[in-house]
Amino acid sequence: MKIILSTLNSRFTHSAIGLRYIYANMQELQSNTTILEFSINDAIQTIAEKLLHNAPDVIGLGVYIWNASHIRELIHILKKVSPETIVVLGGPEVTYLPFRVNYDDADYIIQGEGDLAFYNLCKNIISKTPQERISRMSLPNLKEIKLPYKYYTDDDIKNRYIYVEISRGCPFECEFCLSSMDEKVRAFNLDEVLHEFEILWQRGARNFKFVDRTFNLNMKSANKILDFFLDKEPPYFAHFEVIPDHFPASLREKIQRFPHGALQLEIGIQTLNLEIANNISRQLKLDKIKENIKFLENETTAHIHLDLIVGLPGESLESFGNNLDELMQMSSCEIQIGILKKLSGTHITRHDITHGMVYSDIPPYDILKNSKLSFEDIQIMKRFSRFWDLFYNSGNFKSSLHLLWGKESEKPQVFKNFYAFGLWIYEQTDSTWKISLQRQGELLFDYLSEVKRVEIQTIADKMLHDMMKLKGRAIPAYLKPYATNFQVNAKLGSSGFNKRQNI
Repeated sequence: MKIILSTLNSRFTHSAIGLRYIYANMQELQSNTTILEFSINDAIQTIAEKLLHNAPDVIGLGVYIWNASHIRELIHILKKVSPETIVVLGGPEVTYLPFRVNYDDADYIIQGEGDLAFYNLCKNIISKTPQERISRMSLPNLKEIKLPYKYYTDDDIKNRYIYVEISRGCPFECEFCLSSMDEKVRAFNLDEVLHEFEILWQRGARNFKFVDRTFNLNMKSANKILDFFLDKEPPYFAHFEVIPDHFPASLREKIQRFPHGALQLEIGIQTLNLEIANNISRQLKLDKIKENIKFLENETTAHIHLDLIVGLPGESLESFGNNLDELMQMSSCEIQIGILKKLSGTHITRHDITHGMVYSDIPPYDILKNSKLSFEDIQIMKRFSRFWDLFYNSGNFKSSLHLLWGKESEKPQVFKNFYAFGLWIYEQTDSTWKISLQRQGELLFDYLSEVKRVEIQTIADKMLHDMMKLKGRAIPAYLKPYATNFQVNAKLGSSGFNKRQNI
């Protein structure tokens, strides 16, 4: 039997840890199994051609929110061209009902963690043992699962993020999140995991992205992982998703020791409104959150990535704006603005009637409107999110943007001012994509001078400082008349995967 494990990653630089877990646990079938990865930017028919090239008997596909529609189209082509090829689906998008993408053409669907289940299914196919089309898996014992890390190739190590984990599950019950469906947090054997990490390191791996939902939940494990990196010679990059209210002294001391650009912490804030947090069963300890963000901002060189969500049940634009303004008072870090999605299986569905929640049934299942936000409001906030990423999170205009919302010593109205800026940008461009850095700078310069009426030399000084701080950039034409006394003091940008760190 020839078996292929495949998926479509959202980007080339991503890699699929799930495929490698399955491959690691294929036992005697491993020698007949191959991993082929693609991205959602690849042509579907070309993917089908490559998958069918060696006439596989079974193709296992990982289905996620970013590739759900692509996978449907891929299955359609595979079954048209090679109806005898057995197609098996697994992954988050097929684990919970209802399926909002039609996967009727698939032969089998594994719901839940498929590390061991896919092998068992293949054995049953070989022996012609009757098998239900949809199999719901119980949670496997992590101590029985073989680890996947040796199956990252040298090319993966050179060109992609290496995804790793020390645990699965989440103890919290946030209603918008699939992780809340897990019954408990389960841990791998940490000594075995660290041994595998050491092998990866010796092979040249320097970019580790942890997929644990709550990395800093278990202090003993978190400290041992941080020690692993602190014992190494930089440069390296480690990304962790952390809860914002649990940074005891031992963890703080270690985080402070990481060199600049080496550590990225993703913190899911989502909302600072206690009433809204209670609506979605999210625990908020505001005092601890503020204290810990202040510590990370002022006493470490870690790159901090905070998350906010637009469209939570009961939350108005005013409330969201207050969240953003408050976070901006706490930190100058990256703030990712996401749009609420309704994932099958999550308990967010219980708010549909009470708060008039209306979602798209097409991936990524984002909210279209609710009782507080109209469809137009949501559309504006989607553009707000995109422009915020281009202008603020990019770091390209870090000091210039302060001219939008006033002096740093005052309490800035960030949301109100950037909202107006976003509306104006869209009037000029009628687009949120393919806006070059040169064009972004021109737009900001024109808005500050023509709409905000800021003194032009003041704008130019700020923008020259921003635009020219990385080596290799030329002074833009629109700034040249104001750059006669400007001294270039550029530095090299950061290397590797975390390029925003040094901007």
